[in-house]
Amino acid sequence: MSNSNFLIIMAGGVGTRFWPFSRQTFPKQFHDILGTGKTLIQQTAERFEGICPKENIYVVTSPEYYQITKDQLPYLSDDQILLEPGRRNTAPCIGYACYKIEKKDPNANIVVAPADHIILKEEEFRKRIGIALDYSKDNDVLVTIGIKPTRPDTGYGYIKFDDSSQTEIKTVQTFTEKPNLELAEMFLASGDYVWNGGIFVWNINAIKKAFHDFLPEMADAFTIAQKSFYTSKEKDALETAYQRCRSISIDNGVMEKAENVYVVLSDIGWSDLGTWKSVYENSEKDETNNVVDGQVMLYATEDCVIKTPKHKLVVINDLRGYIVAEFDDVLMICKKDDEQKVKEFVTKAEEYGKRYV
Repeated sequence: MSNSNFLIIMAGGVGTRFWPFSRQTFPKQFHDILGTGKTLIQQTAERFEGICPKENIYVVTSPEYYQITKDQLPYLSDDQILLEPGRRNTAPCIGYACYKIEKKDPNANIVVAPADHIILKEEEFRKRIGIALDYSKDNDVLVTIGIKPTRPDTGYGYIKFDDSSQTEIKTVQTFTEKPNLELAEMFLASGDYVWNGGIFVWNINAIKKAFHDFLPEMADAFTIAQKSFYTSKEKDALETAYQRCRSISIDNGVMEKAENVYVVLSDIGWSDLGTWKSVYENSEKDETNNVVDGQVMLYATEDCVIKTPKHKLVVINDLRGYIVAEFDDVLMICKKDDEQKVKEFVTKAEEYGKRYV
């Protein structure tokens, strides 16, 4: 483990597709979604034990999530909890963290990871991250972790790679945002594509150069703000910097434009856990293919995902292929195949009061 290895955990999103558990006041990264005894953000941080020291873990989140972040990762200092003054997608989030880390360690080698993904093959994941870190340490490269696809999923971005090299590091040829089903099937059949898992690895000089080349206004804003980082003036400097930052993802802003992008092919049991169906797919099931978390009595019920409060007895009779989810003051009952309507439910629920979303 190198003392110059750093981790940036992106934890500012709301995750509305996982409503009613994921709310603006308590988003999904702070929940124990799969009933493991640890929340998603806690699992993410623990995944990097032996890769980077705890004092090198930085969480970028929103001010309203400061206390819950502190409660769930109590070893973080206030300087390690980075509070964005506004949501501007992933490029400003990553820029802020990288420029802050550089002030602490100009030789930093950095991993960026979302807070709300699951990885079932953790040892293999650590090996893949190690390969990426070893390569990025001494090279001017931007590395992403490419997930071996298991189905023609239209909800993920795809990366086409050049397979002519016999090394573990492959050159990236193109990025494709969420394709239609026909295109996704072609990608899967070709064997030349992997899912874009949103996990990135680079050294500080490589990412700073990329910001300078492709997002120059953002690079300039953070260069000025950096002078105030780790001081009492950081908050004001950051607010000024964010006023100059447009909302753009790191994929659109940097990765799709750069020519020094590489991918480490990975089979790590990955899921972004973005929907109820993904929870169903990644959870243990009972003898009738139900995923149950709660105190539940089931009769003639199959293929359901049921997540309810442990203090409440729930009785379900003759139900097939449904989501039954209750959290706080909201109960949702929805066909699994209709889960795309969840965002519509959230919009409508807001009419009944902000506390429901």
